[in-house]
Amino acid sequence: MPVNAVHTDQAPAAIGPYSQGIIANGLLFTAGQIAIDPATGQVVAGNVAVQTERVMKNLGAILDAVGVNWSDVVKTTVYLHDMSDFPVVNEVYGRAIGDARPARSTVQVSALPRNVLVEIDAVVAVR
Repeated sequence: MPVNAVHTDQAPAAIGPYSQGIIANGLLFTAGQIAIDPATGQVVAGNVAVQTERVMKNLGAILDAVGVNWSDVVKTTVYLHDMSDFPVVNEVYGRAIGDARPARSTVQVSALPRNVLVEIDAVVAVR
């Protein structure tokens, strides 16, 4: 089974020994995306809404690089530093995915990389 790494300059470069995404068996598995601006390599300043918007743009850039879109997303996992942010994250997430309705899990974690407030990863069917 071939495994192919995904890379785009439109999403943040990996900050460790991993890929932005991996395609295997007709599925794209993205790395968790945090609110890093790919142009600067820095975490965007702002609240959880601002950070979630950046995260969704980063994920969208990875989807674009593979030639898929939100309707191809099978599953996402949302990691929140504070579960009370769920309604705000849910609203931004919903706007970003449009009519797509992938399965989703949301969990609260004690900390996230670079002290961000939200991280999201996705599993995507590749056509």
